[in-house]
Amino acid sequence: MTPETLSLETLSLENLLTASAKRRIQDVRIAAILPAYNEEGSIAATITSLLDQTRPPEAVFVLVNNSTDDTYYVAREFDGTHRVTRRDVDYATTVTTIDLGEVPDKKVGALNFGWALAKDFDYILGVDADTVLDRHCLQHLTAEMMDDSRIGGISAIYGFDQTVARGPLQHFLVRSQRFQFAGFNMDNLLRNRNMAVLGGQCSLLNVAAMRRTMAENHQDAPWVVDSEIEDSLLSLQLRSAGFRTKISAKARADVGAMTTVRALDAQQVKWNAGGVELILEKPLHPNLRLRWRENLGMVANLASRMLFIALVAGALSMHAFQFAWWWSLPPVVSVLLNLRIATSMKGWTGRDVFYALAFVPGEVYMLMRGVHFVKAWAQVISRTERDNWAAQANAENNGSAGASWFFGLVGLAAAAGATAWGWLQLDLAWRSGILTIGWTVLAVLTIVQTVAMLRKLFRRQRGFRV
Repeated sequence: MTPETLSLETLSLENLLTASAKRRIQDVRIAAILPAYNEEGSIAATITSLLDQTRPPEAVFVLVNNSTDDTYYVAREFDGTHRVTRRDVDYATTVTTIDLGEVPDKKVGALNFGWALAKDFDYILGVDADTVLDRHCLQHLTAEMMDDSRIGGISAIYGFDQTVARGPLQHFLVRSQRFQFAGFNMDNLLRNRNMAVLGGQCSLLNVAAMRRTMAENHQDAPWVVDSEIEDSLLSLQLRSAGFRTKISAKARADVGAMTTVRALDAQQVKWNAGGVELILEKPLHPNLRLRWRENLGMVANLASRMLFIALVAGALSMHAFQFAWWWSLPPVVSVLLNLRIATSMKGWTGRDVFYALAFVPGEVYMLMRGVHFVKAWAQVISRTERDNWAAQANAENNGSAGASWFFGLVGLAAAAGATAWGWLQLDLAWRSGILTIGWTVLAVLTIVQTVAMLRKLFRRQRGFRV
């Protein structure tokens, strides 16, 4: 290598480093897209949190769709240019509220309309209209995105505002969702911060990466209606195009909690059904490994609980039940794991610790999630045509438990009654043999589950807070 060649390479390297150093967080242009459907009670807090960011976006597009309340008029009060100075840097954020009227594709249609408005920016921040961002959220997301050009999208750590709960039932539901998300967030953080799904609640997306996914999938827009959960499909496409999908180590946002049983049921069934459709369509996709683990884990959780109840009932019917102390070990490990999750939450309280120690609330919520899981799989396998978006919206607006839960309980009671009647028709030898096999299967399943919980209990959390 000649001195001239070495000199040219050194000069190129210096230019590259200088260009990289000059690209600061304020140099990129960011647009926030807020699809809003009947969010008059929360939209103001969401927009305010965006304007209060330490690194605010250059544009905020509020896209009101299919709304029947005053969401548009509340959001419109923020329209115009808002100027702030953060650490001697001047920022100007323009808020634009558009009433799209009736949009057949609902949220997906609003997102794609927002893409048309924001496609010339560097990054797009997708935010739900009931999400409140921590003041440093966008700054952290942008800094992490700029540090690694391989990232196609990065999601915030989601939490819940506990103050929205009113009454015992709402407190139970909100805190349970907080534990569910905390465990999910920690799992993703400890897997090298790889995120299977970039949640639409608050995620920063690289526009260049989105353009590539559109080209590779022959799409006119980034979001399509092929999935119940549009953010999951986009995440898969980003990963398939060679980009990484990550969860932030620092950025935080409080998302809207479901405060009624019916709303929670509709949301979770929609999420589960969308996830099931994806794993059946793309079973070997690397982004869906966590989805497979979640589904197999839920099958094991449901099977162990249902089998335990059935075996205890069967043994009691024969006056043959004897309690063995080692069956108390799995609940103890479960409590310790929940306690660790509770204390890993940012801003955890004594009520979170009590929830973990009480054990029963967590078990009740697990059974509720099991119902959502079974309903979602039944819906997909039976190919039932159902608008889960509309079902969730209707559930959030009406809020009652709904007839589906009543008929579900009636069906469960009928199945239990039929099983009990069939059990009593068997002779003693058959019942004894079934109990022996059943307890053996349950013991093996419980050991596997307990070992899995112990691994989570003793794994290093590397200072992460969820």
